[in-house]
Amino acid sequence: MSSFTIRVYGLLVHNGAVLVADEFIKGQRITKFPGGGLEFGEGLKDCLIREIREEMGVAVLDPVHFYTTDFFQQSAFHSTPMQVVSVYYTFRVPEPSAIPVVSVPFGDLAGPQDQEVFRWLPLGAVRVEAVSLPIDRVVLGMLLE
Repeated sequence: MSSFTIRVYGLLVHNGAVLVADEFIKGQRITKFPGGGLEFGEGLKDCLIREIREEMGVAVLDPVHFYTTDFFQQSAFHSTPMQVVSVYYTFRVPEPSAIPVVSVPFGDLAGPQDQEVFRWLPLGAVRVEAVSLPIDRVVLGMLLE
């Protein structure tokens, strides 16, 4: 039987750059927006708040819906049929400079186990291929417009 996964991601824009996460997922190098999977019984904004707190240790302020997937996307991480529905929110944090970041992609990651680091991606000098996942590329294109 086919199934769905709902993902919630945050778009943090500061000083002309957007925050991305570099992560090893199932042995693959993935650059994506911060966020993750919706848990049963959880609201979309609650998921965003939890994921950002877990991943970055910061509070989410003023989440505003930005985009929800409006096309079919097969999960890149499941061998069985699974449709991905992603919801994106813009948000602020109290102190963007307090988020620990690296300056080079995957900087400080030792190896292909599940790890994650964050970095700022300058919006003035980036292409949609800077992020790995197809839905993230659509969203980055929207940010660049």
